[in-house]
Amino acid sequence: MESNHSKNKPQNKPEKEPGSLRAAALAVLVHLVFIGLLIFGFNWKEEPAEGMVVELWQDNPQPVQQPVVKNTPLPAPPAPPAPPPPPKQPPKPVPEPKIEPKPEPVKPQPAPPKQPDIAIKEKEAKAKAEAERIQREREEQKRREEEAQRKRQEEQKQRELEEKKKREQEEQKKREQEEQKRREEEAQRKRLEEEQKQREQEEQKRREQEEQKRREEEAQRKREQEEKARIAAQQAAAAAARAQVESEIGKYKAMIMAKIRSRIVMPPDLPGNPVVEFSVTLLPGGDILDVRLRKSSGYPAFDSAVERAIHLSKPLPLPLNPALFSEFRNLNVIVHYLE
Repeated sequence: MESNHSKNKPQNKPEKEPGSLRAAALAVLVHLVFIGLLIFGFNWKEEPAEGMVVELWQDNPQPVQQPVVKNTPLPAPPAPPAPPPPPKQPPKPVPEPKIEPKPEPVKPQPAPPKQPDIAIKEKEAKAKAEAERIQREREEQKRREEEAQRKRQEEQKQRELEEKKKREQEEQKKREQEEQKRREEEAQRKRLEEEQKQREQEEQKRREQEEQKRREEEAQRKREQEEKARIAAQQAAAAAARAQVESEIGKYKAMIMAKIRSRIVMPPDLPGNPVVEFSVTLLPGGDILDVRLRKSSGYPAFDSAVERAIHLSKPLPLPLNPALFSEFRNLNVIVHYLE
């Protein structure tokens, strides 16, 4: 059945000639209209390429006639009727894809009809490119002319500016010369006035210096007298302050000794008047940090009694002024037996 189907195709071809001719004629008409629109639009936009467009118009008839005869592949769309035979052969669905590639020899046929269109498009592209090149050259020429004109105008303007600048410089030089002469005359006059003024100022300065020297000597004598008085006052104040400090220190040392003696339990019947000496280290606030025997009385009972009394006396009385604490930090306590 496949062979019969392929054989029937040539028999049906004459029946399709009228439709093919109509399709080919319609295709030619469409191409002609399209080319006409391209040529008309190109001529309307690019007048310089008008001659070349006419040439393309004359070449169109021959390439277009070829598609009329060889463009028979255009009826290819009717090929879909071929699928109906497969339903009659359900046992052989696989061979059908292999049979379809056989019409491949027909495929090269569409290539020749396209050559005229490609040639036309190439010519149109070349014509358009040539027109664009001419247009670019014209624009470039116009640009160069405008640039040359602009340069000439700038050069003319530059010359005018230079001439104007030269005139202004000459006028400026003349004004400067006149001004220089006026300044020199004015400087001479001022120099004479300045010399006279300087002599007067020097005389005035000499008198002022003498007066200044007299005032400075007087001020120096006054400062020396005031300094002497200030030093005397400071010395008196320092002596008074020292006396007050000594008095304060003596007072608190007496209070410390009194407190310690009040707590001594004297051993009875010691011969003579023995003396014991201790070194006491104090803390701020009157607490005792350390008690060390510096010199024994020779009577251990008396030494021990005094040491116990020192410990029992803490906190020892100290001045309220913290600056005086250094006088009490390391305190020597001397106790006489018969005091």
